[in-house]
Amino acid sequence: MFDFIHNQKTLLKIILAIALLPFLFWGVDSYFRFTGPEQFAAKVDGAAISQQAFNTELRERQNDLRRVLGNDADHSLLNSPQLRISVLDGMIRDQLLVSRAAQAGLVITDNQLREFIAEAPVFQDKGKFSPARYDQFLRQRGMTAPMFESRLRHDLMMQELTSTYAGTGFVPKAVVDRLIRINEQGREVAQADISTDRFVAQVKLAPDAAKKYYDSHPAKFEVPEQAKLHYLVLSLDEVAAQMPVNADQVKQYYDEHQSQYTQPAEREASHILITVASDASADQKKQAHDKAEQIYQEVKKDPGSFAELAKKYSQDPGSAANGGDLGFFQRGDMVKPFADAVFNPAAKVGDIIGPVQTQYGYHIIRLDAVRPGKQLTIDEVRPQIEAELKKQAAGRKFAEEAESFNNLVYEQSDTLQPAAKALKLKVQESPWIAATGTDVKPLNNPKLLKAVFSNDVLKNKRNTDVIEVAPNTLVAARVADYKPAAKRPFSEVKDAIDKQLTQQQASQLAVKEGKATLAQLKAGKDASVEWGKARVVSLKKPNGTDRVLLQTIASADVAKLPAYAGVENAKGGYTLVKITRVIDPPAPTDEQRTHYAQQLEQLLARQEVGAYITSLKQQAKIKINQSLMQGNEQGEE
Repeated sequence: MFDFIHNQKTLLKIILAIALLPFLFWGVDSYFRFTGPEQFAAKVDGAAISQQAFNTELRERQNDLRRVLGNDADHSLLNSPQLRISVLDGMIRDQLLVSRAAQAGLVITDNQLREFIAEAPVFQDKGKFSPARYDQFLRQRGMTAPMFESRLRHDLMMQELTSTYAGTGFVPKAVVDRLIRINEQGREVAQADISTDRFVAQVKLAPDAAKKYYDSHPAKFEVPEQAKLHYLVLSLDEVAAQMPVNADQVKQYYDEHQSQYTQPAEREASHILITVASDASADQKKQAHDKAEQIYQEVKKDPGSFAELAKKYSQDPGSAANGGDLGFFQRGDMVKPFADAVFNPAAKVGDIIGPVQTQYGYHIIRLDAVRPGKQLTIDEVRPQIEAELKKQAAGRKFAEEAESFNNLVYEQSDTLQPAAKALKLKVQESPWIAATGTDVKPLNNPKLLKAVFSNDVLKNKRNTDVIEVAPNTLVAARVADYKPAAKRPFSEVKDAIDKQLTQQQASQLAVKEGKATLAQLKAGKDASVEWGKARVVSLKKPNGTDRVLLQTIASADVAKLPAYAGVENAKGGYTLVKITRVIDPPAPTDEQRTHYAQQLEQLLARQEVGAYITSLKQQAKIKINQSLMQGNEQGEE
């Protein structure tokens, strides 16, 4: 049974990443929010998914989005019901899979788990398991070994369970060949756009059109209620910045954690990959090897041609377009045969190595650069150590101040001054803030805005509760000034309405003419269309064509040429295309068939697993805390 796990080491990074989610640092809300019995987020066949576990998972997903989107992160997205539902759906899926895996008798023994962890490159030092690296990994994520290993055990059970469904896909050769033909068939097209600008002058709006639109769409012209705020911010970063750290503390920490401050050896390489399916026949494997050997000999004769040959032959979609460049990587980042070849002490920069066989196929590798590993000095890591020590000290201090902050704001609810004085915080003033949202940070938080515009805060002139608006960032506010919701006057919006209605009618006229012209062209009549320059497009190579137009071109009937098609475009006008030539691709090679078959098998596998999970959900008794999905932290049975 453990063969699956043993042979799937490439999944380790994904599994480790998944395993970390529930154990990251909980926000300080937990110090004072959960004073009663813990509420549930969902119940699956009677087993509860706790509200705390859900909040932790949600916070990590939000942090992931913030890291990806940066300053473009939309607070309404980060706190939307859709995101909450997505997070909970994933937790329900995992609980169902773990439960079914256990019912099916799938077990990951302690010995199997230890073997998996011991062979994980992230926990190895010089090719051997390093307890120090493992401890470091756990400390950095605030986990104990039993916590991490329990989650990892569940994830491995889920992987094995779903693999039995994911491995059942079979794609006939005829289907693969047809897909290749559809995807790579080129069509020579010319394009003509019918713009709305041509019809603007023809539009004659009724005198009362704008007023009728204004009266029938009142919500579009409503200015939401607004408020100016006085507020306090308590954050872990600010507390950390004030924490003192001396040179002796830095040296002691460095001496105790030297193993953390090693820079592993790295190498930069490029490769050309000839893929081989996992279930390929001996003849197919030989053909792939012979192809790789042929390319290897070609590169050996002319090393300067490596990048061009990679673009031409490599079947690695992630690097082929870049001449096979893989950038710098550590030994543990690559599968063992590949890493052994690249990190061979005898290998020199510029060497061409290969063909090297891995589970992905055959690689021709060029070693591009070498960075030896080294021990970082205390001066090199001093800022990092100081930040870590400050953070550790601040964590304890912040928890104390968070409780004090919460108590002062609640007990003296008619002013923020006592909390500001006690915690040495500055009372800040905001501009006008709308109830629907704001760009002002850290006030762009739905929970905070909901509290600000509540009756208790507005009418009773009380402070809001202390609210965690971001990880380890607390805010309390009170209203300094207020404007109720109001409707913008018609005179202010009339011109904008006239322009909008004119564009809508001009678009209708452009589309009407486009469809009429297309009908004439299909009937063989001269429609006096000014076509643009011809170009060749395909599903594989769109050549700058947008997705909707590309699908229109690909689905057009080309039994008789020239063929014509048309579609409404994103600018409100209409786009006509004339197809003058169909360019069928050459007969597919074995390499192409292998590549496309693998893609289809992966798609079928995802569908099979998805269908299985859907069936589990349909059979299970699932109860969801709908209130929590809308952002109500109290939860309801």
